[in-house]
Amino acid sequence: MLKTGIYVDAENIRICGGYGMRYDVLADLANRGDSVLLRANSYLAEDRERTKDVEYRQKLYRYHDVIRQCGFKVIKKFVKHFVDDEGVLTTKANADMDLAIDALLQARNLDRIILLTGDGDFIRLVLSLQNMGCRVEVIGFNNVSSQLKEAADCYLSGYLIPGLLPFSGSSSGRLRGFPINYNIERGFGFMRYYSLEDYGLKAESAFFHCSKAVDIDDALFLDSSNIFEFSLFENSQDSQRTEAGDISHVVGDRIEHVSGRAG
Repeated sequence: MLKTGIYVDAENIRICGGYGMRYDVLADLANRGDSVLLRANSYLAEDRERTKDVEYRQKLYRYHDVIRQCGFKVIKKFVKHFVDDEGVLTTKANADMDLAIDALLQARNLDRIILLTGDGDFIRLVLSLQNMGCRVEVIGFNNVSSQLKEAADCYLSGYLIPGLLPFSGSSSGRLRGFPINYNIERGFGFMRYYSLEDYGLKAESAFFHCSKAVDIDDALFLDSSNIFEFSLFENSQDSQRTEAGDISHVVGDRIEHVSGRAG
């Protein structure tokens, strides 16, 4: 069994596209296959000036309770307020050091670490954990350091993990994926997406044609870092084959709709 630990840089995830992330899905993923979750920490900021407001405090603490119910330990970093020499008020609540120290100390009993952040300041932590013999997997959303991606043993966008980040509005049957093997001259390619199986994530692919996305710049399909939402439809000429249609381009926490429907 792989002994797994999860460390969530919650403030970075929140402001970089992961607001509303499902901690229960994250814990479930870590317990799939031959992996067992031993440590699960989430590092959050708390502003004691704002928690003087009863309604805000109750809402915040309910959120913390939900995270705990998913099996995570909540580590708080209190926001500090400073006034500089020019009278400008600044705030600081950086839990990076707390996360790094905890991960290094606890890694002695772990085989696999899942780190949720996009912050390049954690590159040295990733390398140190690897030197201790741990496999380090990074999950992020937007504004993820390219060097952090390269340092990790595996990087996966949180948008691609089924159920991790809920869809907005009516989304029954919707999937997220990224384009591969797009032929710009012939206007077709494949959407790579993941399904959640008992053993973990399973990669799958669906054919798509640009005629089903008439309002999009083809160049977006050439870059596999672009993520799209889509639905699967039965192919009109081959009932055994599905293809992607109703495609929307995911940009940050905003969706740019691309008209068109497969079939």
